[in-house]
Amino acid sequence: MIEDGPLAKRPPQSWLAAPRFEPGFESALVDLGVSFSVMGCSLLEAKGKSVGRDMKKVVSMRNFTAAAMLGIVCATGWWFASDAGQANAARPPIEGSMQKFKPADAPQPAPALSFVGKDGERIELADFKGKVVLLNLWATWCAPCVKEMPSLDALQARLGGEGFEVVALSLDRGGRNVVEPFLAKLGVRNLAMYLDPQSTAMSAFKPRGLPTTMLIDREGYEVGRLEGDAEWNSEEAVKLLEHFIDGGVRPPAMMKTSG
Repeated sequence: MIEDGPLAKRPPQSWLAAPRFEPGFESALVDLGVSFSVMGCSLLEAKGKSVGRDMKKVVSMRNFTAAAMLGIVCATGWWFASDAGQANAARPPIEGSMQKFKPADAPQPAPALSFVGKDGERIELADFKGKVVLLNLWATWCAPCVKEMPSLDALQARLGGEGFEVVALSLDRGGRNVVEPFLAKLGVRNLAMYLDPQSTAMSAFKPRGLPTTMLIDREGYEVGRLEGDAEWNSEEAVKLLEHFIDGGVRPPAMMKTSG
């Protein structure tokens, strides 16, 4: 479930992902390419030795050309399989509870965003550059937001540190006076308090509703988002996030079509 937002009537969009290869397909194609390449090279070498032993023998140009072409074709297949394998390795794992996560079709730098901390200090989203950030937009009046808050708190305890942080940004107009006792009642202990009483994040990120969670890589690019609540401390979520925390590259570009 996702709460209605100011852009809830925006025309729906669908993402058409680049084709996936079945597990093991790339390695099998590479092995095949290597085998045929070796065969081709062996034929070439054999023909070369034959010429060296007896210059009077006529080398069959047909066999020689066939061996050369076989080597070229299989080398091309080897290159294609290697390239496909790299593309699949770059694609983040999206499984189970993370099926609602949508990788960005063309990752762009996250917009500039300013908000305040617990003590009223001004904080910029850019201050977190160098970390993978899970930016969660929420509010105390949003039931799905409240539902997922304990899992976000547990996720911060599990992965939070120099390379990762959950930034749960409250859009409540009442600010700290509303949010602090609410989080205390929920038993949230690991999340820092971040406040955006002016809801500037709504115009910056243009979510369709709450909660909406953006995943921002170490360089400050939004690499994907998830609309609605999720079990953020699940194994599937941790696997997805660790892909980027451990240095995973941005997902390959995807084609976006209206639908």
